[in-house]
Amino acid sequence: MTDSTVAGSPPADAKPLFSNGYRALVLGFLLSAYTFNFIDRTIIATIGQAIKVDLKITDTQLGLLGGLSFAVLYTLLGIPIARLAERWNRVSIISIALVVWSGFTVACGFAGNFVSLLIMRVGVGVGEAGCSPPSHSLISDYFEPKRRATALSIYAFGIPLGGMIGAVAGGWLAKSFGWRVAFMAVGAPGVILALLVRLLIKEPPRGHSDPIQRVAPVGETTGETATAAPSDHWMIHEIKELAAVTGNLFSHWPVANMVLGLTMASFAGYGIGQFSAPYFIRAFNLDYATVGLVFGLIGGFSSGLGTLAGGLVSDWAGKHNPRWYALTPAIGLTIAVPIYVLAYRAPEWRIAAMILLIPGLFHYTYLGPTFAVVQNVVETRRRATASAVMLLCANLIALGGGPLFTGWLIDTFAQFYFTHSGEHHALPALQGIFGQASPGEHFTAQCPGGMAPRGASASLAGRCHGSLVTATRQGILVSAGFYLWGAVHYLLGSFGLAKRLAAVAAERKAAEA
Repeated sequence: MTDSTVAGSPPADAKPLFSNGYRALVLGFLLSAYTFNFIDRTIIATIGQAIKVDLKITDTQLGLLGGLSFAVLYTLLGIPIARLAERWNRVSIISIALVVWSGFTVACGFAGNFVSLLIMRVGVGVGEAGCSPPSHSLISDYFEPKRRATALSIYAFGIPLGGMIGAVAGGWLAKSFGWRVAFMAVGAPGVILALLVRLLIKEPPRGHSDPIQRVAPVGETTGETATAAPSDHWMIHEIKELAAVTGNLFSHWPVANMVLGLTMASFAGYGIGQFSAPYFIRAFNLDYATVGLVFGLIGGFSSGLGTLAGGLVSDWAGKHNPRWYALTPAIGLTIAVPIYVLAYRAPEWRIAAMILLIPGLFHYTYLGPTFAVVQNVVETRRRATASAVMLLCANLIALGGGPLFTGWLIDTFAQFYFTHSGEHHALPALQGIFGQASPGEHFTAQCPGGMAPRGASASLAGRCHGSLVTATRQGILVSAGFYLWGAVHYLLGSFGLAKRLAAVAAERKAAEA
């Protein structure tokens, strides 16, 4: 698996430490880990309607299960785990994390009520905090800067791939065996993958694929890692390191705007994604297996190709002008929004599904370029930390707030439409949120779980169903506006990005001289 080990600076014709085939194998295993990460994270979007009906919960609570419950510890623990990854074996961290989040996913199937399921989802977030920061750092050591956006896009392909598998498998399992079995079935294989990752992936030298480096044997340190231990108290040292990384990301206009663009785009994506499958079930009366297949195909085709295209296009265009690492996402997100609006206003599910095959090709182009820019502007020994800081901002706001916000919108809209029969527009409902008192009837009391109680009149059943369908559509469409907010940040980030990347390269060259 290794070709050569050379002390000091290698000659120009030295063989690479790792073969291209082995690098592809490593990337494949990391992609698999991230795929399971997203299967376990997002399956609740597919089976959420079954949970809502069974446990009689609101969409705000459903958004809490899919977002904030997972995101809080996921994001906060990402920082200390990333700092550990700067010093310890990153492969071991990923393997342990896989076991933890897979075990808690299985445990979700045993939850008897909303509170116990909420606790299990927190546990899933604890485990998944150990996936992306060390993985981003590993990929950056295996792939040189000019190939880094492409490699990170392939890794990010785990998002649509995990969404696809989770949707198809989760939908079929929920229809055939119930939502509890779905959690158990998708969680268990992660333990086997953890063992394979630990046995087959080697820990590379830090900074191995950067242009200026010292190559050391696998498992040893290079460059910054060879420096003497800091004289500061460890806590002061950690604070300084965190401050340095945060400064790198947020004190420079282009990088800060790319991180903000990622955050806003993810806010919309997580919010809409949590309620897309429930919308198809509510609006078109589809079963879980059919909905899972629909969103599996959408995720695997549209979103998957868009994720890969973002890295390939930005790497190709970035050779001519690095501004394209920000312009590619800006253009993609802008194109996607009106297509999403058409899809969720379609009168028939087949038309809506066909339209939804298109926007992901543009929408998901933001992932690879953003990951690559963040990795490229920090030192080799700070890459896992940079990834964790980026994900802290993106996921605490986006994953934590997106589903919760969209769920709250849907509940609020449902109340309005329930008491204002015949109204189908979002603007009056939005006005109703801010100050207009609603009549005495309460949607959640009259329609527990979004449905009229058994034996209720046909009139009440129709009002419950119609209000929930319209509210879900409007909640999704309002949330889509955050994609445009993200596009604005990417456009702003394109100004000065080339200069910033050139300055970082010059600083590294001067430091190595």
